[in-house]
Amino acid sequence: MKKTLYPIKFTPILKAKIWGGEKLKNLLRKQSSASNIGESWEISDVEGDTSIVANGDLKGQSLKQLLNTYKSDLIGYKNYEKFGNTFPLLIKFIDAKEDLSIQLHPNDALAAKRHNTFGKTEMWYVMQADPNSKLIVGFNQKMNSETYLKHLNAKTLTEILNFDTVKTGDGYFIDVGRVHAIGAGVLLAEIQQTSDITYRVYDWDRVDETGNKRELHNDLAIDAFNFNMPDDFRLDYTKTENTANTMISCRYFTTNYLKITKAITKTNTHDSFLIYMCVDGEITITANGLSSKLQSGETVLIPAALKTVELQSDNATLLEVYV
Repeated sequence: MKKTLYPIKFTPILKAKIWGGEKLKNLLRKQSSASNIGESWEISDVEGDTSIVANGDLKGQSLKQLLNTYKSDLIGYKNYEKFGNTFPLLIKFIDAKEDLSIQLHPNDALAAKRHNTFGKTEMWYVMQADPNSKLIVGFNQKMNSETYLKHLNAKTLTEILNFDTVKTGDGYFIDVGRVHAIGAGVLLAEIQQTSDITYRVYDWDRVDETGNKRELHNDLAIDAFNFNMPDDFRLDYTKTENTANTMISCRYFTTNYLKITKAITKTNTHDSFLIYMCVDGEITITANGLSSKLQSGETVLIPAALKTVELQSDNATLLEVYV
């Protein structure tokens, strides 16, 4: 007999990174003894890193088990027809104590051909940034493969990259084929397709604790670039309280900004699950008579079959995500 669905929380999957720091522990209360935690995978169906339910009657079950059992009740009819028993999104918090590598991601066609996986379209919401912290997104001039390769080979790549100084609340859409990197001092929420494919093109010549440099993927990356993209990566969105403000809506996901200052009831009119990422404050989320409390840095999945969601807080900021 199936157990009743409810707002589902998962145990974070923490990833130590050469560039990671301690904000995920100190600011978002993630539990780890490591000092270089760079990523907290909040909801993941990546092979080898499947999320495990942390609350309620389904505690201990994997996201894959939930998909196998609940199917469209979990993710929606159209999503289940398209993705089957694969969850379509990967949800993360990322802390960059040092600069990440300069990188880009392949589109669906390349990723399927080379890696038998989805492409990696993603977006960022800046939760906190140290003074003068920057993101690298795109180029600072019109670009083509010849000019790019000239600078890559001359180790002058940073001369042609676009650096943006960022603050809390800034949003960025990182389409496939666009060069990018998270800069030192930035803590952000990331929503992306379910894929762990990254083409690293420059890693600041750094080495790990054994003196080795990380692998670069320039042979693969050159075919993945889209050098003709407009500079439309900065998200311009409203912040009206107690209503959904669309940040980005693309073929892979929609993300809304919600500032909650009172009790509201939302009806899920989408043929999709809902994900709520709490990026500031505290909130109680109730569906099907069962509640989950979220603090900043926590995430909850509302199954598609639950059509009414109550949000209760006097001061919380959420990202609402669906497909």
